[in-house]
Amino acid sequence: MAVTICPTVTVDDSQKFQTQVNIITSFASRIHIDLSDGIFSPEKLLPIDDVWWPGNVHADLHVMYESPFDHITNLIGLDPQLIITHVEAQGDVSRFSDMLHDHGIKVGIALLADTPVERLTTFIDSIDHVLIFAGKLGYYGGHANLGLLSKVSELKSLKPSLEIGWDGGINDQNIRQLIDGGVEVLNVGGYIARSDDPRAAYAKLEALAGPQDAQ
Repeated sequence: MAVTICPTVTVDDSQKFQTQVNIITSFASRIHIDLSDGIFSPEKLLPIDDVWWPGNVHADLHVMYESPFDHITNLIGLDPQLIITHVEAQGDVSRFSDMLHDHGIKVGIALLADTPVERLTTFIDSIDHVLIFAGKLGYYGGHANLGLLSKVSELKSLKPSLEIGWDGGINDQNIRQLIDGGVEVLNVGGYIARSDDPRAAYAKLEALAGPQDAQ
């Protein structure tokens, strides 16, 4: 199973965004950018129009909006590799998926901790990625409730090709359990962003995520 450490950017102004993006893209080739409207998530984050990333980096957009599909034109215009919206948000996921796929963008759906996998069954064939969300909407931090790993096997039984991501509380103490539980994309916020040496923090997670026989 291929595993990716994906640093997360969760900020509310363009200067902080530029600083964090410049730092993490100096060592990471895939990043996770949080967008929040201040309605679905209580913290309003950077506007879509201020989002950017270097051309040699793959970006995933995590759209924590009450009505994400109202912004589809602007989101598509950014040309990310993946757009993740919440199943708890408003809108027609199947139609949204069709539009993204038409533009070569993968489709992800996030599940809050209390949301059952069954909410995805009607459109499971039209999505590429599921994000198991164990964090606090719009903020770094959160507790990695490992009990939510039971969702991984449920999701894979519905669609084995799904890429499974995790957001919330990832650190050097639990990353191995998350990987062994089937998580393929580890979206890491505070552990990297709040580190005195983000590059070293990322490198430590990369080492821990490698094959156990290479440790």
